[in-house]
Amino acid sequence: MPVTAFTFSALAVLLAGLVVFITVNRGTHDDSGGGSAQATSTTPSPPPETTPTPASGGGAASGQKVLKLADHPILQDPNAGLQNIVCRLPAWQSNQAAAQAFFTAAEQCLNDAWGPFLEYYHLPFSPPTLHFPTGASFQTACGTIGVGVATAAYYCDNNLYVPYNGLQIDQYGNNPGVYLALFAHEYGHHVQEVAGIMDAVWQQIYQVGENTPAGLDLSRRKELQAQCFSGMFLGAVVDRGGSVTHDMYAKAWRDQDTRGDNTSGSHDHGTNANYAAWWRKGAQNNRIAQCNTFSAPASEVS
Repeated sequence: MPVTAFTFSALAVLLAGLVVFITVNRGTHDDSGGGSAQATSTTPSPPPETTPTPASGGGAASGQKVLKLADHPILQDPNAGLQNIVCRLPAWQSNQAAAQAFFTAAEQCLNDAWGPFLEYYHLPFSPPTLHFPTGASFQTACGTIGVGVATAAYYCDNNLYVPYNGLQIDQYGNNPGVYLALFAHEYGHHVQEVAGIMDAVWQQIYQVGENTPAGLDLSRRKELQAQCFSGMFLGAVVDRGGSVTHDMYAKAWRDQDTRGDNTSGSHDHGTNANYAAWWRKGAQNNRIAQCNTFSAPASEVS
């Protein structure tokens, strides 16, 4: 059930040194970002507990996506957000088996947070299928994806791929807050997929062309909304008695400054400042209406 939040959260881009890809093929998708770990922004106190309350609900026939953008039903109630949950994760260890256990547990937390929210709006929620590729490349419905420094996580058509060899563990080490925010961003694309937002935005991108100014604007709005959804999740689970500590939250918060188009040299994810701003808006406020990037002025999605 959505809750009232009183206060508090083929394309490539760097995620603070972690690179995540968004590749699209016939409505299937994936995503990314990266940079250096030199953030200087302060971190706010963790958001206070939210109080469960019904949102306006409705807007879709049971089990059907709604192919809308700014006027999508889930984005209309100013008080709707994720319910606070206890998220228990295994301690991060820099080996493949431990990382697999970490992301498997993180997916369950994301399912627990987003599943009831989407189901309340009669949307056809089902968890994404999680994969842990181990080879030099792996096959998806979006094509063959090579594993390397440019592939930290990959989302395509209800499947979420996390190749350990792409995580740059040697650079990020024991920093689970960064990995969790990255993973929650990718899961944010699954939220868009289930809701129908992803299909709606790609219909428009195909009409105007991916590399046109209008197509790149739509891509940035899609990416920045996934950033806001990632922030919402971390804000909903931090300091709730589980494994997501304020230290993890603070490191994820500061890490956002290092990601975006300024770092990657692209134009499809948003400037580093906007990439960080949308994540923090989600983290601080946990109000999904405030993640409506499709109604935002151009200056906020540049």
